[in-house]
Amino acid sequence: MAEPQVEVRRSARRRRMVSAYREGDTVVVLLPARMSRVEEEHWVKEMLSRLQRSETRRRSPARTSDEALLARCGELSTRYLDDRATPTSVRWVPPMRTRWASCTPAEGTIRVSARLRDVPSWVLDYVLVHELAHLRVPGHGADFWELVHRYPKTERAMGYLEGLAAAAGLGITEDV
Repeated sequence: MAEPQVEVRRSARRRRMVSAYREGDTVVVLLPARMSRVEEEHWVKEMLSRLQRSETRRRSPARTSDEALLARCGELSTRYLDDRATPTSVRWVPPMRTRWASCTPAEGTIRVSARLRDVPSWVLDYVLVHELAHLRVPGHGADFWELVHRYPKTERAMGYLEGLAAAAGLGITEDV
């Protein structure tokens, strides 16, 4: 993997704190202005390493293949849905125009938009729990939401997806 482009920003107001974040394809490293070039080199390497670890930890292994997605559904069904939501297939599909994922309960199939490949794992897990709940309850009634809310990060994930849709100008609603 190629090294990302790095932009170092120094601040006289910054005293000790060093931080880094992604801004598009660039990693921005924020440093105190008084830091030496040797210290800068050390902290740039360190912050790139920390950012890589953080991003790797957040990504779900389920993003790698349909088989991994199906395996993750099995784990989530066991943990949150009493092991009573077993899809016949789960697969990544090209980006959907109006949904993050869809389920056909009669066939037991779940399709997940490729737009979700790079979201944090807890967001993908929410989408999968949502679709798995449809295997037990087809609509969006109270009993359906009772199942979905067994997943502890439901509200947080819904907010993330709402923000993602708004930022990208997508017409995707909260009904996953």
